[in-house]
Amino acid sequence: MNDTPALRLEKVAEAEFPTEFGLFRIYGFRGRTDQSNEEAVALRMGDIAGGDAPLVRIHSQCLTGDVFHSLRCDCRAQLEIALNRIAAAGRGLLIYENQEGRGIGLLNKLRAYELQDQGADTVEANQKLGFGSDLRSYLLPGAILRWFGLKAVRLLSNNPEKVEAVEQAGVRVAERVPIQAGVLDTREAYLRTKKEKMGHLLEGV
Repeated sequence: MNDTPALRLEKVAEAEFPTEFGLFRIYGFRGRTDQSNEEAVALRMGDIAGGDAPLVRIHSQCLTGDVFHSLRCDCRAQLEIALNRIAAAGRGLLIYENQEGRGIGLLNKLRAYELQDQGADTVEANQKLGFGSDLRSYLLPGAILRWFGLKAVRLLSNNPEKVEAVEQAGVRVAERVPIQAGVLDTREAYLRTKKEKMGHLLEGV
């Protein structure tokens, strides 16, 4: 029996979107299930439906990293690496999913920061707050990939769970493309926890 909730996908808007990385087209999507209502944005460059499997990045929102340039995490670095690689290839897709703090929300993420300052790692902090280590769902990104007609992708990710989620959505991962930021002192412990406790595939950590 399949317990995965059915998701109803709606494309809300799309427009031309010039950026410092190049010209994209931006799409707004809404995904609804009987239990949830989630929004996401997709940036598409070039023709991704035809030819070889395009580069794809599924990026979870990180206000502290993406906007405020936090060095506690590698989120902004991964976002910029992905956009640069898509631009260099001239085609690809970035899905920006609204799942702050691995799904626990912004204010709970800041509460987790407090616990990390007291010695907990990111997994332990989530657990102390009553959450799992990663609450994110990839139902909406999977539906977006199918909406774009993608049968296979080259996935920019270090996270095996994302690879599995894309495959479960019916899209073949032709290649997992590593996307690793520099190992800074401020995020070394964070990256080590990702590798040792969450199974992320990282080198030099």
